[in-house]
Amino acid sequence: MSAQGDCEFLVKRARELVPGDLWAAKAWLITARSLYPADFNIQYEMYTIERNAERTASAGRLLYDMFVNFPDQPAVWREISVITSALRNDSQDKQTQFLRGLFETLPGRVQCEMLLKATEQCFNTLERAEMLLLLLRRFPETVVQHGVGLGETLLDAESIEDQESPVNCFRKLFVCDVLPLIINNPDVRLPASLLYKYLNKAAEFYINYVTRSTQTESQYQGSQDSSDIMSPSKRSSQKYVIDGLTEKSSQITDPWERLFKILSVVGMRCEWQMDKGRRSFGDILHRMKDLCRYISNFDSDAHAKYKNQVVYSTMLVFFKNAFQYVSNIQPSLFQGPNAPNQAPLVLLEDVTNIYGDTDIDRNKHIHKKRKLAEGREKTMQSSDDEDPSGKARSRHITVNKADLANSIEVLESFKLARESWELLYSLESLDKEFTRICLSWKTDTWLWLRIFLTDMIIYQGQYKKAISSLHHLAALQGSHSPQQITGQGSLESQRALIQLATCHFALGEYRQTCEKVLDLVCCISLPIQEGGKVQEEQPKVKSKFRKGSDLKLWPCTSRAIMPYCLHLLLACFKFFP
Repeated sequence: MSAQGDCEFLVKRARELVPGDLWAAKAWLITARSLYPADFNIQYEMYTIERNAERTASAGRLLYDMFVNFPDQPAVWREISVITSALRNDSQDKQTQFLRGLFETLPGRVQCEMLLKATEQCFNTLERAEMLLLLLRRFPETVVQHGVGLGETLLDAESIEDQESPVNCFRKLFVCDVLPLIINNPDVRLPASLLYKYLNKAAEFYINYVTRSTQTESQYQGSQDSSDIMSPSKRSSQKYVIDGLTEKSSQITDPWERLFKILSVVGMRCEWQMDKGRRSFGDILHRMKDLCRYISNFDSDAHAKYKNQVVYSTMLVFFKNAFQYVSNIQPSLFQGPNAPNQAPLVLLEDVTNIYGDTDIDRNKHIHKKRKLAEGREKTMQSSDDEDPSGKARSRHITVNKADLANSIEVLESFKLARESWELLYSLESLDKEFTRICLSWKTDTWLWLRIFLTDMIIYQGQYKKAISSLHHLAALQGSHSPQQITGQGSLESQRALIQLATCHFALGEYRQTCEKVLDLVCCISLPIQEGGKVQEEQPKVKSKFRKGSDLKLWPCTSRAIMPYCLHLLLACFKFFP
């Protein structure tokens, strides 16, 4: 009998003994290995017995021997592939845990070499990236050699695959998993230009992830408790699955916190003027305003450095607070059917103050009318023709506590976002860089951002620009998916009509105001009265006009909007020549 035949016989005999006498089977294989130490099948059979018996230590030693002595055997790489899959798997079943334990018994040097060679045998970009990421996490010293290369590979794959959204599997792995390993490793030397590129990619990803609209909600699996959904910061707890990733890998906790952490690390690496400790958004914005006062005094290199600091810091404060504002006044835009039962709010001129006193004392009608006209002139002082800069006088926004429980925080977010926007356009160099970023991100297609910008322009009193912005908003709504919820579309059209009406009224265009009001009334469904129950009246606004109190967040419901339309029509009749 040949040596090959002997080996096959011994392996076959051991295999037959396994069910009845495991120790006898092992004895046969130990004898066989002593006689034929270079035979792979004998060692593989020994490994199979230990693996099936889930003996972690002995199986690990045998796998190590096979990896060292038979590195080219396909069976060895099949085993390694199964083990590395278990390392990347989210499952907690018994077999997966055993395979992870088996891998841990291997020497660190062997683990590193095994992962690196396993990576080389992956031809799928995503699988290769996940394997290499496993290596970088377990062996941080490999980040210097492989970190940047992996990051660039993922960004290249995103371009080659022509991903429509920045929220894709390649960008997610780069931003959330690879980038923190790169920038937090002091041994990885990166030029400032590459750091800014990575910061830009991270900001675009996180902002799009957080502000994804109900159009992508079909990718959610399961439902969430409404108490968690009410807070925009907790949307990350919803089960959103990114194509190409598992459910667990798709979840991102505290995305805004992660983004500002990346901003802080990049700032330190680029030697920005950083403040120690945690700072509020107001503090960050105040610091950027101070930096802008003397930024022109720096030489070209320092000017470029601090320009980037102001742009990125202010920009992130802007997007964060603009999102906070919009997600609170119109939660259904982001949360769809999971949104809490809160009526959306719309920012309007408080015309009730203009009309309110006219019928209090009929004997003073003429005197009142004259005073109203004077007040009307004062109200219009922030029109487009008189304030081309867009920096409006300080205007007071009111909102009923019952309509918005966290009104103080929401109005503060509106203020911070507005001031951030003004700062970004205060200097030509800032304006140019911020505009470049917005164009590359296609922010003009972000519906939620257009809602904020429209409200900001109305606040600034630039009513002609607000009308143009509302037409842009209508175009964005028209480009939405046909599967969009009908009620949401109806809400957006009502919001646009009432804001168009209030803008035309502020410009003294009373005919157009009446037309928009009538269009709105035609598409509003009146609330049904229950039995003889009297409908609750809207809280009455004080008729005495208070300087600065000329804007209000109104519930965008028929119950609140119909009385407002009536006030608007009556005011038009009063001022119509």
